[in-house]
Amino acid sequence: MPYYIYRVSQLGPIKQLEKLAEFPMFKDASDEAKRLRKTVDLADCQVKIIFGENELQAEEALRTVREADPRTGEES
Repeated sequence: MPYYIYRVSQLGPIKQLEKLAEFPMFKDASDEAKRLRKTVDLADCQVKIIFGENELQAEEALRTVREADPRTGEES
């Protein structure tokens, strides 16, 4: 399964996704994402790597809202 690189920006409650690249290996995707993060103005967006069977699955995963990790132990 390929690794996709997306530019993710937030317009209100909606995430805007722009596919930037696709790689068969994580190392190649990681190197390109690092390069892009140095060149892209990240004030209003993020560059993310996502793994998926296809673009639709990758975009669905990026749009999914994750719940916060439960806290363990005592809170200060």
